Amino acid sequence: MMAMVRRHLLITSLTVSLVAVGAVFAAVLGLLPAALLPVAPSVVLAAIPHVNAILSTTAIVTIVLAVRAIRRGDVVRHRRLMLTTVGLFTAFLVLYLYKVIIVGPVAFRGPTAVYERIYLPVLAVHITLAVVCIPFVAHALLLGLTHEVRELYQTRHLLVGRIGAALWLISFALGNLVYLLAYIIY
Repeated sequence: MMAMVRRHLLITSLTVSLVAVGAVFAAVLGLLPAALLPVAPSVVLAAIPHVNAILSTTAIVTIVLAVRAIRRGDVVRHRRLMLTTVGLFTAFLVLYLYKVIIVGPVAFRGPTAVYERIYLPVLAVHITLAVVCIPFVAHALLLGLTHEVRELYQTRHLLVGRIGAALWLISFALGNLVYLLAYIIY
C-alpha cells in the first residue's frame, strides 16, 4: 500500500486534501444528513467546542515542539510529534464535523461591530489558512511516511513541511481566537 502511495504521492495528497476539505464544506453547507448519525446528549454537544479548543492548543504545542526537535536533528521525536499533531487534528475535525452536522455552525452573539471588524475577518483568515494548509500537510505527511529519513533530503518534505506547519500553526491559533470570541467572550 505504501509503495503505491509513494508512486502516486501527488495524486494521493490531493485526494486526501479534497476529501478533508470537501467533508468540512459539505457539513457546513448542510449537505451531510444528520439523520445518519446518533445524537449525543446536549451536554456532550456543548462540550465539543471546549474540547476542540484544548485539542487545538495542544496541536500548537506539538507543532512547535516538532519544529524544535527537527532543528536539533531529533528526527524520531519530530516524527512522533507531527503524527501526534495529525491525530489531534483528526480528533478535532471529527468532533467539529459531528457538531456542525448535528447542530449547525455556531452563531456569533457579540456586538455587530465586533462581528464585522474582528470576528469575520479572523474567521475568514482562519478558514482560508485551514483550507490552504491541508495539501501541504497531507503531502509532507505522506512524504514522511513513505520515505526513509535519508531519502527525505532529496524530496520537497522540508519545504512543504515548513509551509504546512506554519500555515497549520497560524490556523490553529486563529481558530482558538474564533473560539474565544464565539464561546468565551460573547
